[in-house]
Amino acid sequence: MAKDVLCEVDTCVHWHSGNKCAAEQIYITSHEKAHTSAETDCKTFEVK
Repeated sequence: MAKDVLCEVDTCVHWHSGNKCAAEQIYITSHEKAHTSAETDCKTFEVK
């Protein structure tokens, strides 16, 4: 497991200083078999 999860989406309630994600869990999906990060969606995102 990752020790620190980094995120640059500062409009999310889980975003903290230093681009740290403070969510208890991370949920990421894809619509098809993902080959790049652009082909994924973070379902953990909640607008601030």
